[in-house]
Amino acid sequence: MNPQFPDDIRTPAYVLDVAALKRNLATATRIKREAGVRILLATKAWAMPAAFPILRDGLDGTTASGEYEARMGREEFGKEVHVYAPAYGPGEVERLTHIADHIYFNSPEQIALGLPLAKAAGREVGIRINPGYSNATVGGALYDPCAPCSRFGTTAEDIDQLPWDEIDIFHAHALCESLADGSAGLIAHVARNFAPYLRRVKAVNFGGGHFINKPGYDVDKLIAALKAFRAEFGIEVYLEPGAGLVVDTGYLVSTVIGLARNVKDIAILDASASTHMPDVLEVPYTPPVLGAEKPDVLAHSYILGGKTCMTGDVIGEYSFSEPLKPGSRVVFGDMMQYSFVKNTTFNGTPLPDLAMLHEDGRYEVVRTFGYEDFRRRLG
Repeated sequence: MNPQFPDDIRTPAYVLDVAALKRNLATATRIKREAGVRILLATKAWAMPAAFPILRDGLDGTTASGEYEARMGREEFGKEVHVYAPAYGPGEVERLTHIADHIYFNSPEQIALGLPLAKAAGREVGIRINPGYSNATVGGALYDPCAPCSRFGTTAEDIDQLPWDEIDIFHAHALCESLADGSAGLIAHVARNFAPYLRRVKAVNFGGGHFINKPGYDVDKLIAALKAFRAEFGIEVYLEPGAGLVVDTGYLVSTVIGLARNVKDIAILDASASTHMPDVLEVPYTPPVLGAEKPDVLAHSYILGGKTCMTGDVIGEYSFSEPLKPGSRVVFGDMMQYSFVKNTTFNGTPLPDLAMLHEDGRYEVVRTFGYEDFRRRLG
């Protein structure tokens, strides 16, 4: 992709590429159509209400990790709302019965507390099962829902303590950035190991982590696995991708604001790994930069770092065909997933604008942030 941004764009800015989002949505709608399943947007990975109208016709609703995300899905997306949390705070389930259509619980203890409230309100009840299937392709145990001692889901040891006569949805989220082998493997694993329980519910939710728009993902393999599962069990199937819907659909546009040298040349940006792209440090990974290469490939190599006081606020090392200088623009790719839903104002670092690059080339700023946004968070 070679996006064209206005010369006077204010940085830093997260920019959604609308054309790219529509291409990714086409993958989801194909899976829905050919496999006969329902697909939800996992708002924990990406939530941009200004773009929800683009997704609304193609998806079946949203899935949330708590009350606030669920409320946003209800008010801004307006279709099915599913919600899961490993535990709910006081009064949260009762409030969710006025927001969510489907409420998932994590354990025998949690479902015993919340099921009467959910059923009395006419909501469908789900239970998250830890299927013991590990296929997280990034981050190791940090992002593996089935890692040893994970707090997510009821284990096989406790599964028979659950009130299966009152459970509507079997939920098995075990993936993170998985290609089709992981997706198909999970589906086959659940079918093979949990068939008696699947025959007692209305639906199964295979969670997120299906990286359906990542280059190399075999969509046909996923569709075949879903069709075989539905043929065997005859129940509704949900998928809830988040990052998989927004892979490579946007950018973080930044500007060089200073230069330094310490053994190597360093460019300091108005964008920050620590505050604006936390997964760079948590996973960790090195994001792509448009027009740049790995260090020493092109003529001018730089370490790119943020302006915070955190020593480790380093995005990576890259090379460029021309030397960087204050005012040079640096554009990071694949910056929609887990970026602005996780960012912070550490050090008083300004939050980037939220913007959309429309198909006709129009650049629309959806929201800007200033001092008051920083100050409000501090009480």
